[in-house]
Amino acid sequence: MTWNPFKKKEEAQAPVEQAPKKAANPSEKKGHPTPKMKQAQAAGIRPLVPVDRKASAKAAKARLREKENAEYEAMQKGDINHMPKAERLPWRIYIRDYVDARFNLGEWFIPVAFAILIVSMFVTSLMQNQWASIIMMALMYGYLIAVIIDVWLMWRKLKAKLIAKYGEQSVSKGSRSFSYAWSRSIQMRRWRLPKPRYPKRGHWPAD
Repeated sequence: MTWNPFKKKEEAQAPVEQAPKKAANPSEKKGHPTPKMKQAQAAGIRPLVPVDRKASAKAAKARLREKENAEYEAMQKGDINHMPKAERLPWRIYIRDYVDARFNLGEWFIPVAFAILIVSMFVTSLMQNQWASIIMMALMYGYLIAVIIDVWLMWRKLKAKLIAKYGEQSVSKGSRSFSYAWSRSIQMRRWRLPKPRYPKRGHWPAD
């Protein structure tokens, strides 16, 4: 038996050459489902996350609807503590009390305009006179102008009181106090929401 000085080097290099072959085997199985995945697919099992999300979204909508119903009921009853946050602002409470305390021409605009329209149609068909229709329409537009003047006078006084009591923030554009005041003033008192705190007019808010 002859001695070979390169034999040990060849034996030492042999495992190194086999290592890449063993490392290459797992990469060949990529993209294929594992046995556990095969069993889950065969059983038709799906993840529960979409079901949970759907159920939670449905529950959130139900809670929101319940909250809105409770707030609407509070506005119908005049319960300030359970109204929406915007309706609980101190200057909005002041606006409501001020508008509800006065007599507003605008709250009768819809029934007056409807009555004028009916009378105008009746008079025109009965008398066959266009002047009667023109006169009735002039009355309606005259009443509309009177409503606009009344709202302007109301807001002029109310704005000064709000600034004196709550500052400029109560009449800023973001507060929408003007639109809140005039929209309430053109509604009939019994149909207003939130409900007026006092059953009769004349209860002015404290300055």
